[in-house]
Amino acid sequence: MQNNTFSTLFVGQNLIKLSAVDSTNNFLKNLVSNSEPLPEGTVIMADDQFAGRGQQNNVWKAEPGKNLTFSILLKPTFLAVDKQFFLNLSVSIAINNVLTRILGKNTSIKWPNDLYFGDQKLGGVLIENTLVGNTIKNSIVGIGINVNQQHFEEELTVTATSVFQILQKDVNLLNLLADICSEVESLYLQLRTGKHTNLKENYVDKLYHLNKPALYQKDGEVFEGIIKGVSDAGLLQVEQHGERLEFNFKELTFLNHL
Repeated sequence: MQNNTFSTLFVGQNLIKLSAVDSTNNFLKNLVSNSEPLPEGTVIMADDQFAGRGQQNNVWKAEPGKNLTFSILLKPTFLAVDKQFFLNLSVSIAINNVLTRILGKNTSIKWPNDLYFGDQKLGGVLIENTLVGNTIKNSIVGIGINVNQQHFEEELTVTATSVFQILQKDVNLLNLLADICSEVESLYLQLRTGKHTNLKENYVDKLYHLNKPALYQKDGEVFEGIIKGVSDAGLLQVEQHGERLEFNFKELTFLNHL
């Protein structure tokens, strides 16, 4: 389905809307592998994603028809494999920029790519890259955002929130999708020019818990640390007793502020 309402060059210009799917990432991966070449920027959007996935195969739960669950096909062949985390930087910053314009400055990015308002999760990103040698052939960028959902399951009421709960009004899903696609495209094109340092600085500036003492857990051990930044490979840099430590994905559990 061609979409001509997005003011973008390519992201979202080929928009495929589905009523229900297990995972927009899975659907897009199957299209890429089984069909004629898809144009870069193709977006798969689903009203109901009944088996959505987060990082490390966590389940992403969303009320049908109330939220944004979609995936974008990108082809960052210009990006070296050891710099693939910079795609995560650009996408996370892009979504945070859009949410900040809507919700104000209480938005942040919880490393590596969860979207937060205050201490509650608004959404998340799951990027799956197809590598060929030292090149990234395709990237499937899955994005889920709690938009118009008014109520969450009991175990999520403290940890999750939505745009509706913050603003107390509905937001047009297609307009929000168009804004995100436009911002993702803008920062993706910036990434293509090689402006990695600026992206990293912007990402670090938006990090949840940045420069604030907080409790973390690694291998069952709780410790106090202060987030200071990220490495080019995406490792989280946490200062503990004057020493800067680095942690890979899922090595560290966030607990709470002190």
